[in-house]
Amino acid sequence: MNTGEHIDSNPFADPSVDQDQHHFVEDSTLSVGRNASLTLGTDSLIVLDEGFTRKETTKCCGLISSQSKTTKAIPFFNILWAQLSEYDIIIHYAHPTTKNVVRVAAIEYLVDKPERARVSIWIAKLLDRAYGESQRNKRIKVLINPYGGQGSAQKWYTRDIEPIFTAAHCKVDVERTQFQGHAVEIAEKLDVDLYDVIASCSGDGLPHEVFNGLGKKKDAQRALSNIAIAQLPCGSGNAMSWSLYGTDSTSLAALCVVKGIRTPLDLVSITQGENRILSFLSQSVGVVAESDLGTDHLRWLGSARFTYGFLIRLLRKTVYPCDLAVKVEFGTKAEVKEHCRTQCQSRLSMEERRKTPEAPTSLKSLGGEGLPPLRFGSISDDLPSDWNLLPYNNMGNFYAGNMKYMAPDAPFFLAAFPNDGFLDLVTVDGDIRRTTAIKLLLSVEKGTFLDMPEVLYRKITGYRIIPKGQKDGYISIDGERLPFAPFQAEVHHGLGTVLSKSGHVYEGAGITTDRGS
Repeated sequence: MNTGEHIDSNPFADPSVDQDQHHFVEDSTLSVGRNASLTLGTDSLIVLDEGFTRKETTKCCGLISSQSKTTKAIPFFNILWAQLSEYDIIIHYAHPTTKNVVRVAAIEYLVDKPERARVSIWIAKLLDRAYGESQRNKRIKVLINPYGGQGSAQKWYTRDIEPIFTAAHCKVDVERTQFQGHAVEIAEKLDVDLYDVIASCSGDGLPHEVFNGLGKKKDAQRALSNIAIAQLPCGSGNAMSWSLYGTDSTSLAALCVVKGIRTPLDLVSITQGENRILSFLSQSVGVVAESDLGTDHLRWLGSARFTYGFLIRLLRKTVYPCDLAVKVEFGTKAEVKEHCRTQCQSRLSMEERRKTPEAPTSLKSLGGEGLPPLRFGSISDDLPSDWNLLPYNNMGNFYAGNMKYMAPDAPFFLAAFPNDGFLDLVTVDGDIRRTTAIKLLLSVEKGTFLDMPEVLYRKITGYRIIPKGQKDGYISIDGERLPFAPFQAEVHHGLGTVLSKSGHVYEGAGITTDRGS
């Protein structure tokens, strides 16, 4: 009997489905057990099982009962692993128990011996759909800050993260940090060929240390290219997790690490005195730096401490005089928005995204090279000839960002991209009216901060800032305090590597309504 006769004889067949489509449907559906089937849908695994039917709460004095559905859809993103045992097909997945929590669950069905070869092929297709661009069986070096999450990081790892890594067949090596700066030492000594990911159970401080530890290696460029840095959010801000995964849930972040796509990340060299460090997140002087570092004693408030500190300093109309020179690439908001549209529409490969005019070859081909040379020199060198150092005596907030979110509900840098080669710079005068300052604060959560007329928003590749008029103050680099002294910054296009859900943009709404993913 030919295929056409088979379709005609099937009363449930769609007459509009041609032979090729019919073969596709047959290949995508697997009959398992007595009354069940597994189908590869558009974006989910569709499980049809009469065994799901169960009696629920009776109605009308017990005379009428209701039954549950016989199907469930498991998003491919949530599929952790599938395998064929001696008798069964077993599929592990991340099952949502609440809006912000997933737990490992499994479905298991008996497979007839004659069907095993076909089932193996079907499993391969399922895993292809489940992982797509993402690497399977990631080799993960987990660093746990025992003080993260007010001492709960270890508990959260054991309860929320480890089961997901195990179910996804990741190879995991766990180490606990013993003191501040320990992650720098661990990353510097790490054999990066043995791992694909360094994941930190912490706030944003441990990823900062890891980037700088890799930056100290003799082959720093290769190390920063080969190994992806991830955050398993156990801190108060968790900006990295919010930007790359759109969550601060430990279990959801673990799922995002399993399914994360390798993404080049711009890093920033900060020079101060004779020191050079790397920044992956942000640099701030003024109200934001004080709101962060000046509220360290309020960590028990969680992310609310940032809002509290920000509001107090805005209402005081505090100014932070400085001299400032900036290498501006896009100086108007219209230019910034046009750049965003271009970035959203482009989706280059990993290698293409990492290439720059200054680094035309893949960083993976580099051997023993350390950090790239400084194009603009250091803070100790003469100012580049095309930079102008200008006084900014009423500066209230200097904030340069490399990621979109700085805290939950705080997307300060709506135009930021992981790998566009630029820092986003926000400057706001410190002597604006108090009512205006409050509107600015509220506009951050609303996503309208960039469009506020008091906000100067630019795309830059470097800057030099020289504080003046005060003996001491706060300078924050990725949430870590630097001495209150002049420093200089420049961007390195695609120097680092992270894991993201999309592979090229940050999570959350952008500055335009038609933003693509």
